[in-house]
Amino acid sequence: MSNLFFYGTLRYLPLLELVLGRPLSRLEVKQAALPGHAVYSVEGQPFPMIVKEKSGQADGLLVQGLGPEDLRRLVFYEGGFDYDLSPRTIHLEDGSQTQASVFFPEPDLWFPGDRWSLQAWIDQWGELSIAAAQEVMSFYGRMDAKAVARCFPSIRTRAWARMAARRRQTGDLRDVGSDVVLHQHERAYLSYFGMDEIRVQHRQHDGTMGPVLNRSALMQGSAVVVLPYDPARDTVLLVEQFRAPVYLIDDPEPWMWEPVAGMIDPGESPAQAAQREVLEEARVDLSSLEYVGGAYSSSGSSTEYIHLYVGLADLTKTVENGGVASEGEDIRTQILPFAEFMDRVDNNGFKDLPLLMLANWLARHKNRLRA
Repeated sequence: MSNLFFYGTLRYLPLLELVLGRPLSRLEVKQAALPGHAVYSVEGQPFPMIVKEKSGQADGLLVQGLGPEDLRRLVFYEGGFDYDLSPRTIHLEDGSQTQASVFFPEPDLWFPGDRWSLQAWIDQWGELSIAAAQEVMSFYGRMDAKAVARCFPSIRTRAWARMAARRRQTGDLRDVGSDVVLHQHERAYLSYFGMDEIRVQHRQHDGTMGPVLNRSALMQGSAVVVLPYDPARDTVLLVEQFRAPVYLIDDPEPWMWEPVAGMIDPGESPAQAAQREVLEEARVDLSSLEYVGGAYSSSGSSTEYIHLYVGLADLTKTVENGGVASEGEDIRTQILPFAEFMDRVDNNGFKDLPLLMLANWLARHKNRLRA
């Protein structure tokens, strides 16, 4: 049996139980500390790091009685974060000391930020981390930890979208708890996107429970789509980039003219994501945003929820090298007079559905925006 000292996110007991796959009732959990160290946030990441600090003390939890399966699950979860176990002397509240293993990051892997607070982290990231860990641990024993780790950004994006979806209500009085029966749920595939498969029944409109259905869904995060518009010049800006799904369906024109679009990162609001994406893809600063609406892009096949915006800006320059190179983006932009833009819309000159929706909204609201 093994003893481990946890100083970071695994001090959050619901997360630790999820990673272990069992309750902590059969384990001995004690408050403890590691002298000569301190815990700091990691710049740009929603988790902390431990560093040597002569006068510091890293508070945490000592968990005793962990078995081989517990260790394998912990190494799988933490292994994706580039941590290694190392033995240390741990101080307990009663003044005694004991040996325990501690997860330490690779040297010089990250840069510390401010002192880390467990409660502040729970308030901001606790729910998201639980949702993300559920997806991560569903691949324990099925995928290598490093392969799962490469998917962490998209996993967190989906977790953030799941949090938003839980709060998305329009007044439907039906109760999922009694009107939907989930017989089986499998996370079938993990990469940039996920693929989930379920066997499910739902209550039909006549009040009876329907048959068991086998369904799959492409698991995605939430996205923003922004059409930049210059009310003074009456022009719009479009971006063009290669789209692999369009190519895969044998469309001979996989370079698509679209509005600016991108995923909402964890911790971002849709409006913040909209501003960031326009700057990244088009090198344009928006003066304001008009919210057009939000909806699922293809509710029969995908979880993606899109927030639509028209962004007001001075449109004077185009770019040939927009986007983020590290994400494989190769984007150019064009500025069109609104009349020419709508002529192409009316003559089926575009293949992007959100673009058509934004064009029709802008046609109805253009005079107000110009005034």
